[in-house]
Amino acid sequence: MERTFLMIKPDGVQRNLVGEIIQRFETKGFTLVGLKMMQVSSELAEKHYAVHKERPFFRSLVDFITSSPVVAMVWQGEGVIASARKIIGATNPLNAEPGTIRGDFGISVGRNLIHGSDGPDTAKDEVSLWFSDAELANWTPAITPWVVE
Repeated sequence: MERTFLMIKPDGVQRNLVGEIIQRFETKGFTLVGLKMMQVSSELAEKHYAVHKERPFFRSLVDFITSSPVVAMVWQGEGVIASARKIIGATNPLNAEPGTIRGDFGISVGRNLIHGSDGPDTAKDEVSLWFSDAELANWTPAITPWVVE
């Protein structure tokens, strides 16, 4: 079963949107298999954003993600990576469709509430960066047969 990494960023936590965001993925029918609220270390932030290390905004990304707690999550389900990207919306909230998380709650690209893995390889890397195997639950909700064939 496909898994993806999602993180509610400091602005989403500070704005009390954690429950609203989680509800969107639960309502869709995905399974939450890992969840933790944490203060991100600079080391973890730098690893997470390593792909942007040479970009001028790298330091501000690290500073932002370490400024306040985040909620790190692993979700599981059929097509969860692509579906999560649609639920989240465009990176720039001004371009995000209404009904998406960023379209409904985001205002600026620098405060866009949530991160989601952009593909299977990234998801695998991010899940293993943020969670140990022991932190992930292997379970199947009773409703699964009612959600997917």
